[in-house]
Amino acid sequence: MADRALIDAAYAECRRITRASGSSFYAGMRLLPADRRSALFAIYALARQIDDIADGELSLADKLTALDGVRTALRAPDQSDDLVLVALTDAAARLPIPLEAFDDLIAGAEMDLNGTTYTTWDELELYCRRVAGSIGRLSLGVFDCSDRARGAVLADDLGVALQIGNILRDVAEDAERGRVYLPTDDLARFGCTAVDGGIEGQVEPLIAWEAERGREWLARGSELIPLLDRRSASCVLAMAGKYRLLLERIAAEPGVVLRRRLSLSPWEKSVVLARSLVGARS
Repeated sequence: MADRALIDAAYAECRRITRASGSSFYAGMRLLPADRRSALFAIYALARQIDDIADGELSLADKLTALDGVRTALRAPDQSDDLVLVALTDAAARLPIPLEAFDDLIAGAEMDLNGTTYTTWDELELYCRRVAGSIGRLSLGVFDCSDRARGAVLADDLGVALQIGNILRDVAEDAERGRVYLPTDDLARFGCTAVDGGIEGQVEPLIAWEAERGREWLARGSELIPLLDRRSASCVLAMAGKYRLLLERIAAEPGVVLRRRLSLSPWEKSVVLARSLVGARS
């Protein structure tokens, strides 16, 4: 086992990575007790490393090799001197964190790199479960949960909801890069087609329909909240609250994501955080 000084340095590095990422999740993570917060920072830091590999400047072949290297390292994380893996090893020894869920996250990153397209919702759901449901399952290992079997299912569902929000928020930006995540079956249902640089047809009804689907998944995944202790519930409410607002706004005004990348104002983020604290007590 690594010595205490190294473990402390490893957690400090994970906190730095998480804070530097500018993620809106950071404020929610800080609502946890210090020992659980540090474990969640470690999970996020490795997820960030995986994303950075996929989004970086390496060639496709080198990205796939690097991702496979992370997968291999996770089979024996206690043998690595990477500070993020040092922290994860300690966190997994203290808490029931399913490190194997990172395999799903890596597989999702590989789907992106390989340009996987989706014909049906079932195919897109698999992708969402890999890139976001995996984070839900990993995070659940940090939380105090009264029913871990049911909680794992709900955490996965909540991750799917958040990924739907990400897809809709970025739909115009992704389309400009020639990347359309929405299933072609859904496009056809609304008379839409993917073209170079965008989507043609009755796009706003399509986006509104997808946002309602996201809201349904969010409602189902939110059944996790009563299974958590107060501080874990506050953390989840803070992280998911942003997406609740985004999905509500997209459902009401779907055209907005066709014009720009939708984001919350600092004031709205403060409201979400405040509501998370109140909601966890109710």
